[in-house]
Amino acid sequence: MRLPQSWLTEVLRAGTPEWTASTAEIDAGFVRVGFEIEDVEPFPETTGPLVIGRVDEIEELTEFKKPIRFCRVAVGEDQPRGIVCGARNFVEGDLVVVALPGTVLPGDFEIAARTTYGRTSDGMICSVTELGIGSDHSGILVLAPGTAEPGADARDVLGLADTAIEVNVTPDRGYAFSMRGLGRELASAFAVPFVDPVEEAEPLAADVDGDPWPVAVDADSDGTRYTARVIGGVDATARSPWWMAKRLMVAGIRPISAIVDVTNYVMIELGQPLHAFDAATVTGTVHVREARPGETLETLDGVVRTLDPQDVVIADDSGPIALAGVMGGAATEVTDQTTEVLLEAATFDPVRVFRTGKRHKLSSEAAKRFERVVDPEITAVASDRAAALIAQITGGAVAGPLSEARVAVPGPATIEIDAGLPDATAGVTYPAGTTAARLREVGATVEDGTPLRVTPPSWRPDLRQRADLVEEVLRLEGLEDIPAVVPRAPGGAGLTGVQRRRRAIGVTLATDGYVEVLPYPFLPAGVFDVWGLPDDDPRRRTVSVVNPLESDRPELNTTLLPGLMEMASRNIARGRRDLALYAIGQVVLGGTQGAAVEAIDVTRRPTPEEQSALDASLPDQPVHVGVLLSGLREPAGPWGGGRAADAVDAFEAARQIGRTSGVELELVADDRLPWHPGRCARLVCTDDAGAETVVGHAGELHPAILERAGLPPRICAVEIDLDALPVRRNLPSPRVSPFPAVLQDVNVVVGAEVPAEDVRRALEEGAGDLLESIALFDVFAGEQVGDGHKSLTFALTFRAPDRTLTEEEANAVKMTAVAHAGDVVGARLR
Repeated sequence: MRLPQSWLTEVLRAGTPEWTASTAEIDAGFVRVGFEIEDVEPFPETTGPLVIGRVDEIEELTEFKKPIRFCRVAVGEDQPRGIVCGARNFVEGDLVVVALPGTVLPGDFEIAARTTYGRTSDGMICSVTELGIGSDHSGILVLAPGTAEPGADARDVLGLADTAIEVNVTPDRGYAFSMRGLGRELASAFAVPFVDPVEEAEPLAADVDGDPWPVAVDADSDGTRYTARVIGGVDATARSPWWMAKRLMVAGIRPISAIVDVTNYVMIELGQPLHAFDAATVTGTVHVREARPGETLETLDGVVRTLDPQDVVIADDSGPIALAGVMGGAATEVTDQTTEVLLEAATFDPVRVFRTGKRHKLSSEAAKRFERVVDPEITAVASDRAAALIAQITGGAVAGPLSEARVAVPGPATIEIDAGLPDATAGVTYPAGTTAARLREVGATVEDGTPLRVTPPSWRPDLRQRADLVEEVLRLEGLEDIPAVVPRAPGGAGLTGVQRRRRAIGVTLATDGYVEVLPYPFLPAGVFDVWGLPDDDPRRRTVSVVNPLESDRPELNTTLLPGLMEMASRNIARGRRDLALYAIGQVVLGGTQGAAVEAIDVTRRPTPEEQSALDASLPDQPVHVGVLLSGLREPAGPWGGGRAADAVDAFEAARQIGRTSGVELELVADDRLPWHPGRCARLVCTDDAGAETVVGHAGELHPAILERAGLPPRICAVEIDLDALPVRRNLPSPRVSPFPAVLQDVNVVVGAEVPAEDVRRALEEGAGDLLESIALFDVFAGEQVGDGHKSLTFALTFRAPDRTLTEEEANAVKMTAVAHAGDVVGARLR
């Protein structure tokens, strides 16, 4: 919003006649109440004799290629000056601005008497561009009759000692797209009374009797208010007074004609867009309605537009005559021949105006304001103000009363707020009564009491809840005065057990050479068909989002493996085949959610019952950890060709995750897609009560699935449900025995089909408490052990907590363990 400083000064002096402020102070004042200043641009300086002139005589010079005029211009001297000019937009008797020889215009352009086109040009007739106060170079600046006498100093008449101030208005503050709104804010910044032109206005009485023009508003148009009135006997060729034209030009609006200029001026002054129709071209009732299929409208920009049924139009008996809130129609525009004006002032639905403008690729100053909500209570006042100005400037008369159609809409809701809430929010103690006083400054009605009852003004639809009112108080009191105090952190227990476990697992895997990745949270399309999962597999029960980021990925992950496989595919395609990746994240299990809940009012905090219902409606979202291995686990080098990752590496990664979590995971042979049935283990956790829970799977992925997924063979993976693991703290530290250990090996022969884990467990059970650790370190199959058998060699560590254990005692315990393994899994000592 760009405005001259002189206008801002005039608005604030309405309440405090002696008020004055420098440009820098006004700049700081806007910033103090939360508005950013985009630009402060003083009017360019002009030196030398710049005067008002009257064109007394025009001689057309026709002997040249382009039309040239030689003008006699009275400038307050004994004789008029002769000036050559090529502009065509003025006639004899018009008042113009003349730069006499010796004047230096903006851009260091010095004026001197010179001979051109066979005449001596003793000065220059200026345009607003040459004066540096506008961008309209289509013609010279013509002033309204009676503006000043010839010879008057044009700087004083035009107010060239001024500054343009551009304020950045955020979308939530549509009221500030007007002098009324910005004046109120500046008055708050300088603590001076603000005189609201709307509250001070008196209803406009008609100059002549007449019937009101019939108007109507359809409910489905979402329009809320429409007013119309007639001004008759207007001179459409009348020029706008300079004070109005100047303000429009500074605001970036080109003056066109007095009638159009008035509608634009009142829009900037009060924030209410208006539109003027040539009343002679409007027939019957003016109707706010939705467009009908097949209707067209030629807008003021000369484009014939096919209307959409969702467009809201202004129509008469002949059809649409304007796009509501966006642009008028060419058939009813005001021309130089217009003698009777039908003046429209209305409020329309912001969303409908926005969509109409977007649909037709149309933008206008009116639409910019309607999209941000126009105060519905100023419609009649703005119509009165514009009608009075049009009648005054064009010599017309207000004919008949204001006609109005209005749809009842609820007013602003009353908000209850504790007077001390802004103080508590900012950590500042404000003087008593500050909250009520500041809210009254923004135009709210405040009922004193405990709590305060605040009704926001009609022009502030952004004030909907207590937080909005607190923001207004703090903004006007000065956000820069709120101290920056680092809050003292309360004492606490630190991270929870679940948080510590998650961090520890990440550190463990990273230390072991794995790289953390963040897989996409949505499932690739058809991934479970690629895997060949049966229809009843729980992983197929997914949750779909209504508004997915990608249309072909609407389903949330039920497993981390698809994302890890996509990561692997991307890396392998870029030449990185040796991968060790891990991810820790939530999955979403469909079919576990409760009943859906009704939409909850977002302007307040949910009640405990609503919160419980919301929580119950959500699906389970456990945290999983996933690991993927591809290519070499141990790199190649001078020491050899490296070692490819295999299922054993996946098993060890699972054990590492378990040990870091404080549990020992048991590996049991299993068959579960997408793992290879012969190289897959389910991971079993036993809790303190002895109950067993399957918490995940590990092993090598199925080669057929890898082939269908475009991945190389022998990729291994792990996935564990961390929420299924008991949360344990490894405290206190384990007690270390001071007595030495006895190390022995045992070699047993079992059937080839017997899992090594079953043999290890049987030996551990048979050895009892003296066995400190057991580890498999060799597997052998051959003629020496017989067909259908294999030899397993385990390293055993024995230790007694209270004495030095002898070799004989350790050997006896070992034999007892072998005997027990023989009973359980058929093992025999080799």
